[in-house]
Amino acid sequence: MKEELSLTVNGQPYELYVKPKTLLVEVLRDHLGLTGAKRSCNSSSCGACTVILNGMAVKSCSVLALQADKGEVLTAEGLAVGNKLHPLQEAFLDHGAYQCGFCTSGMLMSSKALLDENPSPTREQIKEGIDGNICRCTGYNSIIRALTAVVNGEYKEAK
Repeated sequence: MKEELSLTVNGQPYELYVKPKTLLVEVLRDHLGLTGAKRSCNSSSCGACTVILNGMAVKSCSVLALQADKGEVLTAEGLAVGNKLHPLQEAFLDHGAYQCGFCTSGMLMSSKALLDENPSPTREQIKEGIDGNICRCTGYNSIIRALTAVVNGEYKEAK
């Protein structure tokens, strides 16, 4: 039996019916067509599925969709404003903080949640902020450089 789910994703309200065991990542990908959050490890240890739910970074493979009922979700697709990339997206591109791109959406969302909570993190706090995200390509240095550039004001938010 399906249950009603109401949530706002990237500023857009949605009402749909889902089975009680449906995961948030499944709703985002399979029901809404938002493929930024990746389902990878199925154990909530890699961070590829990270989104921001009600202002907090969560691994969407470990959240039942119905737990997000009446909540607000921000995905990587919702970071840009029109054609203007979010400063984190620009910095990731400029600093080569993506290689294969598989972890990038989750890394962006963890980074956004970190900067929302602490706009001026130290290098150590940046490392801690992305600790729950695994990247097998970059070695993290380019990701840390990109985040540092945003923290240092090299990139401005789109209005």
